[in-house]
Amino acid sequence: MPKMKTHSGAKKRVKVTGSGRLRRGKAFGSHLLEHKSSARKRRLHRDTDFSPGHEKQVKRLLGM
Repeated sequence: MPKMKTHSGAKKRVKVTGSGRLRRGKAFGSHLLEHKSSARKRRLHRDTDFSPGHEKQVKRLLGM
């Protein structure tokens, strides 16, 4: 059986923390920012966790 390849799109978008948690950036923070409030734009900068179901899928894509 050959080695499983890491999904290139997933590895570019996901950070693995030291404790093994997966972090992702939030959507909607890169353009059309003029009408969004400062507080909303600031919130969109932060990384966030995956929901449990998605985390399982992404771990499989990363070969974890």
